[in-house]
Amino acid sequence: MPSARQGTIRLFRYSGIDVFLHWSWFLVAAFELSNRKGSYSSQGWNVLEYLALFGIVLLHEFGHALACRQVGGTADQIVLWPLGGVAYVNPPPRPGATLWSIAAGPLVNVALVPVLYALSRSIASTESDLHALLYSIWVINLVLLTFNLLPVYPLDGGQIFRSLLWFVLGRARSLMVATVVGFLGAFGFIALAWWMKSVWMGFISIYMLMNSWGGWQHARALSRMEKLPRRHDFACPHCKESPPIGELWQCSRCQHAFDTFQSQAVCPYCGTQFPATNCFYCGRQSPIHEWVSPVLVPPRM
Repeated sequence: MPSARQGTIRLFRYSGIDVFLHWSWFLVAAFELSNRKGSYSSQGWNVLEYLALFGIVLLHEFGHALACRQVGGTADQIVLWPLGGVAYVNPPPRPGATLWSIAAGPLVNVALVPVLYALSRSIASTESDLHALLYSIWVINLVLLTFNLLPVYPLDGGQIFRSLLWFVLGRARSLMVATVVGFLGAFGFIALAWWMKSVWMGFISIYMLMNSWGGWQHARALSRMEKLPRRHDFACPHCKESPPIGELWQCSRCQHAFDTFQSQAVCPYCGTQFPATNCFYCGRQSPIHEWVSPVLVPPRM
């Protein structure tokens, strides 16, 4: 997965969400357009088709981002690249909030299915370029929806599967199960790419494999974290989780590990004061004085 801004061009900002386009998108667009010559009476229709794909992916990612915000999470960046889009979302660490943040993306595609079908059927002449374009866009949206709903991590279907397991197995074990399925799916796609001699399928397989490995490592870290004793006199102002006890925070200046809550966000080795403390459970940072006792925090519904 690309980093948030490396090799990207900022396109625009909407509702506090910055949209970036990876430079390789232009190379792939030129390659795809050259391969699609002859499908329409002029190349302009091919350009419109590719821009429609761009628009569908963008709407899908905005579905993730806006849903994440709706449940109290953060989402401020979307990156579009040749293999699709990435919405950098951070929902609250609750299964329901995560499920809605993930499911909202495919639901955008579901809503587009009847709209695009009705538009394609409204064109009387089945021989026109406009009819062919609308029908192609409908097919593209349907294919993206079907592929995304495969229960293979890190696809949306795999993350929805993980969110449903979370209700039963907990946060760490649900991620472990989902990533194991992701590994199996990635190896299956590698075999399919070899059989089809498809470079794109190979890239997708590598993407799945790398993300499944990252998810597995994260699940192991979560599992270790869940076994640690908690400091119940503090709670993250965002996810309301109590922090673990131990020398788990590292000073960026002297590299020593220390317990930031024991020293009030001051490194006991070099005296560096840290303006914000990182939460291991939701990943967000807050000043130490905002970490209050859970008894003072209104219960979440």
